[in-house]
Amino acid sequence: MASTLQESSKLSQFTINGGDWSANSQNLQKNLSVLSPEQVHLAKMLLDMGQSHLFEHWPEPGVEDDEKKTFFNQVPSGEVLNFGDDAFVKFEEAGIREARNAAFVLVAGGLGERLGYNGIKDHAESLIFVVYLMQLALPSETVTGTCFLQHYVESILAMQDASHRLVPDQCIPQIPLVIMTSDDTHARTGALLKSNGYFGMKAEQVKLLKQEKVACLDDNDGRLAVDPNNRYKIQTKPHGHGDVHSLLYSSGLLNVWHDAGLKWVLFFQDTNGLLFKGIPASLGVSSTKKYQVNSLAVPRKAKEAIGGITKLTHVDGRTMVINVEYNQLDPLLRASGYLDGDVNCETGYSPFPGNINQNTASISGESMSQSAVIYYRSAESLAWIGILAHDAKAMDYGKLLMLILDLDSYIEELTKTKGAISEFVNPKYKDSTKTSFKSSTRLECMMQDYPKTLPPTARVGFTVMDTWLAYAPVKNNPEDAAKAGVQVEDPVKQVFNKQEVEVWPRVTWKPKWAITFAEVRSKVRGSSSISQRSTMVIKGQNVYIEGLDLDGALVIHSIDDAEVKVGGTVQNKGWIIEEVNYKDASVPEEIRIRGFKINKVEQLDLNYTDPGKFLHKS
Repeated sequence: MASTLQESSKLSQFTINGGDWSANSQNLQKNLSVLSPEQVHLAKMLLDMGQSHLFEHWPEPGVEDDEKKTFFNQVPSGEVLNFGDDAFVKFEEAGIREARNAAFVLVAGGLGERLGYNGIKDHAESLIFVVYLMQLALPSETVTGTCFLQHYVESILAMQDASHRLVPDQCIPQIPLVIMTSDDTHARTGALLKSNGYFGMKAEQVKLLKQEKVACLDDNDGRLAVDPNNRYKIQTKPHGHGDVHSLLYSSGLLNVWHDAGLKWVLFFQDTNGLLFKGIPASLGVSSTKKYQVNSLAVPRKAKEAIGGITKLTHVDGRTMVINVEYNQLDPLLRASGYLDGDVNCETGYSPFPGNINQNTASISGESMSQSAVIYYRSAESLAWIGILAHDAKAMDYGKLLMLILDLDSYIEELTKTKGAISEFVNPKYKDSTKTSFKSSTRLECMMQDYPKTLPPTARVGFTVMDTWLAYAPVKNNPEDAAKAGVQVEDPVKQVFNKQEVEVWPRVTWKPKWAITFAEVRSKVRGSSSISQRSTMVIKGQNVYIEGLDLDGALVIHSIDDAEVKVGGTVQNKGWIIEEVNYKDASVPEEIRIRGFKINKVEQLDLNYTDPGKFLHKS
C-alpha cells in the first residue's frame, strides 16, 4: 500500500493540458487504491501521452475493479532508455554478460538493386548470427570503407571478448554466424567470407542457409506465371524474410544452440551500421525482464514508410503485440474509430512504434487499401481493433530495429508451427478495375509476424533508444557526446544527391575499441574537443584519448598488446568531403549512391606495432 500511495503521490503531481485535471483523470485518481504500483505507473504514462479519455467511463472504487485491472493487460511493457545514464549502463553490462548465450539473425537478402548497387547486399549475424544478406559488401561508412559484413562480424567478436572479460572463469564463447542467402547471393557471400578470412571468425562459426523462391501468380484467379525469359519455366520470386524461421527450424540449428546452452536469438536487417550500439543494452533488457520477444525501437513519425508496432485486441478478447505494415496502419486505425488515422501526437511522433525490420519498397496509394484487406483477411485480423502501440511513455517512439527472442520459447513455438509464418499477397494492378497485374505477384511472409502465433500470456516487450544512437547515421548529439568528455562542434548543412544533411565530425572506431558506452567513457579522459571538419579513426583495443584537441585528420592504429595514450593538439589540412554526381559512371557505385567521397588531403598517422605503453602528446 505504501508503494501505491507513493505512486499516487507522483500521479497527483502530474499535469495535463497545462495543469488542469480533467474529469477523466479524476476518475482514475479515485481508483488508484485498487491498482498495483505497476498499473499506476502505466496509468501515469497514459495520462502523460494525453490518453485520459480511456478512463472517462470508470466508476467508483468497488465497481468492476477486476475489469479495471484487466485493462492494463492490454498495454505492452517496455523499457525506454536514456543514453549514458545509470540504467543504460546497467542494461549494457547485463547484455554483455548474456552475449555468450545469444544468437544473432541478420535478415535482408537481395542484390541491392533498389539502391542502385549491383554487388551483394549485406547483413550478418552473431551469437548465432543469421544474415539475410542485404548489402553485405557495401561500405558501412566512408571514412574507413569497412563493409557491413566485416563491421557486423567484428562487432560480434568484440561482444564475444567483452563477455569473456566479464565472466573470465568460463571459456571464451564461440558465437556462430548464420547467413541466410538466396540463389542470387549464396555463392558470392561464401566467396566474400573466404577471401577475407571470415573477417576474424573461425570458419566453423559461420554457416550459410539458402532461401528458396516460390512460384509467382499471374492474376486474381491464382494462375501460375510463366517465366518471361523461358516459356517452359514457372516464374519464381523470393518468399520474404519470414522464411528465416522455417530455415532455422529445418536446419536443426535451434536444437544445436539449445544443447550448447544458448538462450537468445537476435534478428536484424537493413544496412544499419549503428545497430550494435544498441544491442548490448537491449539484450540486457531482455535478460533482466525475461522477455520472450523484445523489439528495439527508435522514434517514428506518423505515416513514415515504416510499419508500426501495435497491440491488437480481437472481438473475442484475444490480444497480440505485432507489426502492422505502414500502408495498412492508417486504414486500420480509421476503420477502428480513429478518424484521423496515423497522426503525430503532442510529442511530435506517432503513438505507434515503427518497424524497420521489413522491406521498404514504396507502395502506391492505389494499391494501399487492397493490400491492407488482403493482409488482414489472411490473418483473420479484420475483426481486430488497434488499442495501443506500447506502454505510455514509449508512445512517442518507434522504428523497430531488431527482435530478440528467448530461444526456449522460440523452439517450443516453432515445434508447433514448423517455422511457418502467415502469408499475404500485395499485387500491383494496372488500373482501378483491379483485374490485371502490372507484374506477377507471389505469396510473401515477414519475419516480424512471428508473434502472431504466440499465446496472450507471452512476455512481449520493447526497448526504445534515441534515434541518433541506433539508427540515424548522419545525426549526433553534442550533449550526449559530452557525457564521454568530448566537446563536438556544431554541424554544417550540405547537399548530396539532392538531399540536405547535417555534416558532423567523422569519428569511427573498430568495435574492439569499445562496444558499450561504459567502454567509451573509460577510454576518453580529460577534456577533449573535435572540430566540425575533423576525422578520427581508432584501430586498436587499448587506445586512450586524454585531453585531445583535434582539428584535422587523425588515424590511430595499435596492436592489442600496446597501450596508447593520445593527447595534445593535432592540426592539419584533414580529409575533405567532396560532392559526387550520381550520374557519373566513372565513379564506383558505392560512392555514387552516397553522393560524396572523401579526399584524404592530410592526416596524422600513429602506428604502434610493438607491445608496451606509449604516449603521444604534441
